[in-house]
Amino acid sequence: MRHGKKVNHLGRTDSHRKAMMSNMASSLILHKRITTTLAKAKALRVYVEPLLTKSKNDTTHSRRTVFSYLQDKDTVNILFREIAEKIANRPGGYTRIVKLENRLGDNAEMAIIELVDYNTVYGKDVEAKTEKKSRRRGGSGKGKAAAETKATPAFEEAAVVEETAPVAVAAPAVEEAPATEAPAASDKEENAEKGE
Repeated sequence: MRHGKKVNHLGRTDSHRKAMMSNMASSLILHKRITTTLAKAKALRVYVEPLLTKSKNDTTHSRRTVFSYLQDKDTVNILFREIAEKIANRPGGYTRIVKLENRLGDNAEMAIIELVDYNTVYGKDVEAKTEKKSRRRGGSGKGKAAAETKATPAFEEAAVVEETAPVAVAAPAVEEAPATEAPAASDKEENAEKGE
């Protein structure tokens, strides 16, 4: 039984697993998004999020601690200079795991792990979609009737405003309007006579 053993060994020795996590964390920091198996992505999230938290405090000690995990100076510099600024106000949850289709060769569950603040897909579009969201329900239609009655007065007020504005500005325009309507009425009468 493995009660209380929460570390996923991923079928590797300890040294192999640590090296793999270090490489994957460096790749995630450099590229902001990597594709891997779901199990590795979940293990990487547990590995990299404490490092991201530690990068918020830019001291020599925290840099050395992070370097002991990542083993790459360039990655540590990028983490403390660029990424730490973006995640400064975020209290946690720096990464997101998005599941993909299973891999063709061995049917392994695949996923993308990415840094939340560097994602362009889930930015402003999500906020715009939440504003437009409406709920659809079946039922008697009472809600539709209420919505139509609320919508019509606003539409009528807009129409009234449009009609009164030209009358106040130009009085001759009002006199010309009945003249154009009169031939239309006579055309209708001629058409009615021809139809009989």
